[in-house]
Amino acid sequence: MSTDQPDDTDLLEERIGKRLRARGETIAVAESLTGGLVCSRLTSVPGASDYFDRGTVAYSNRAKQRDLGVSRESLDSDGAVSEAVATEMARGVRDIAGTTWGVSTTGIAGPTGGTDEKPVGLVFVGVAYAGSWGTESSFSRVDRHVFDGQREAVAQQSATQSLRALDLALDTIESA
Repeated sequence: MSTDQPDDTDLLEERIGKRLRARGETIAVAESLTGGLVCSRLTSVPGASDYFDRGTVAYSNRAKQRDLGVSRESLDSDGAVSEAVATEMARGVRDIAGTTWGVSTTGIAGPTGGTDEKPVGLVFVGVAYAGSWGTESSFSRVDRHVFDGQREAVAQQSATQSLRALDLALDTIESA
């Protein structure tokens, strides 16, 4: 089997790396609640520099605006933990880095900070694609999750889910 083809026994980050390398595509990541976990997993794969451009940990609203171009309006109206902000983070890091893909995480890891509307464990994972797909020149999607567990468990589940979302998006692009 070619080393550029995914294998069912590969770890998720290895499979993604093989797929991005084979497609000649690149990725940048914007993380809030995961604090670099997604980047760490992607860069743990030998040769990740072939496709991984950068990661930004934008924990504060100020950093989300300054470093990723998230709008003040989205932060004020929807809050930092929202579909709108996850979308803007993924698109922003992708556009700033000039990569094919952007992935973002934003959420409430706890143990404090949750509300009835936005409980601890609420996470939004964004994926933005800049290549051509069907009749679209780009697309983005955001998935909403509520994870159980302590702070570290929520962050780890969020990192895994962001990789799963990217893997699924690659499936979507490849099957179009």
